[in-house]
Amino acid sequence: MKKKFSVLIKNKINNYNKKINIDSDKSISHRCYLIASQCLGISKIKGLNSEDIKATINGLKKLGIKIKRKNGTDYVHGMGISGFKKFTGTLNFENSGTSARSFLGILTCYPHQVTITGDASLKSRPFKRLTRYLENIGATIIFPKNKKFSLPLKITGTKEWALAQKHYINIPSAQIASAIIYAGLQTKGITEIIETSETRDHTQRLLKSLKANISIKKKGNERITKVKGQIEMQNFSIKIPGDPSSACFFIIQTLLKKKSSLLIKNVCINDTRSGFIKILKKMGARIEILNKKKYFGEDVGDLFVKSSKLKAIKCPTDLIVKSVDDLPIIWIACAQAKGRSYFRGISELRLKESDRIESMSKSLKQFGIKTRVTQDSITIYGNPKINIKKRIKISSNLDHRIAMANFIAGTVFGGEVLIQGFETVNSSFPNFLKIQKNIGAKFAIKKN
Repeated sequence: MKKKFSVLIKNKINNYNKKINIDSDKSISHRCYLIASQCLGISKIKGLNSEDIKATINGLKKLGIKIKRKNGTDYVHGMGISGFKKFTGTLNFENSGTSARSFLGILTCYPHQVTITGDASLKSRPFKRLTRYLENIGATIIFPKNKKFSLPLKITGTKEWALAQKHYINIPSAQIASAIIYAGLQTKGITEIIETSETRDHTQRLLKSLKANISIKKKGNERITKVKGQIEMQNFSIKIPGDPSSACFFIIQTLLKKKSSLLIKNVCINDTRSGFIKILKKMGARIEILNKKKYFGEDVGDLFVKSSKLKAIKCPTDLIVKSVDDLPIIWIACAQAKGRSYFRGISELRLKESDRIESMSKSLKQFGIKTRVTQDSITIYGNPKINIKKRIKISSNLDHRIAMANFIAGTVFGGEVLIQGFETVNSSFPNFLKIQKNIGAKFAIKKN
């Protein structure tokens, strides 16, 4: 059971000029372990060691994949396509939506009944928008009788009768596309996935770098992925670069803190993940990308940031899908920006670990920032002179990004800020507080 704790911030952070490394990318880490399980031989992965990634690793172990950790590197003994052993039981993915959706894809061609469940937050999230694709491929999926199409659910895959086909995805979700790809890797024939939004493409890039039989092309506003199934892949070794969504918290903290600068080394700057950089630059942020290179098909570089006076933004909708996980902390930047900021096309945030529109609106109001929200939008009335002098208590709502966004607010806006349920940050960024301490943040941990 996770040890619950709160974090108390009593003082603003002092100005700083630092160089840091952040934790490995969570999205790429998930995909590396899952794909390594489908390869032949032992893959070496030096990636994120968070609660969410442990959920993926533990799930693979239950399905018979041997994974051993030595000196910070995991050795994944892949058994090839559909190489899992027989398992009939429950896989509990706690708070990890990526794990749950990915395993549903992989289990689509697994002819044994498995129960998928998670914590209270994950049980509140919708799954029917993914499972309808997997049922078309041939999986049998049974939801609870409450008709909410949520967890826990039971899935029984099909091995002999899985159907390779064409799938149209109108929801901007890389997790849905990836789950279908995992099923397609095991399905005889060619699976085609047509996305109407340009979501993150780590799965496609990794498979292409491993010389899987996969093609990706753009046609107008569509991205078309084709994968030929039942073709074996070989093991690989990878050191996963830093997570841009984790870097974003430190970038905005630096932008808002006067007379400060920060160099963040070796960060993934995949175009489908770096929309937040474009948003912040439109707001006047001083951010440079240095030492660019390619690694396993991914763009990687160093990020250099200097404190900046930010202005409000009417965010272009095409940047929303490329920064959807970063919006809570971007809204902290908007709180101190001059003018009125507006974001629309963001209803997807209501289906995350928490309702992030509602959670952040409540937090901002506690910091004295006026907001106006609809089902699909938020308006933030910025105050460049914000300076809090009262005590504020905030709940993470089991959402790691809400917890970290409010931590950054506490270090730059002032006041005495207590963030409850901070243990949820370990799901994605276990070294967050350690790195904060390194750059000079002052806080106390309060055990529950």
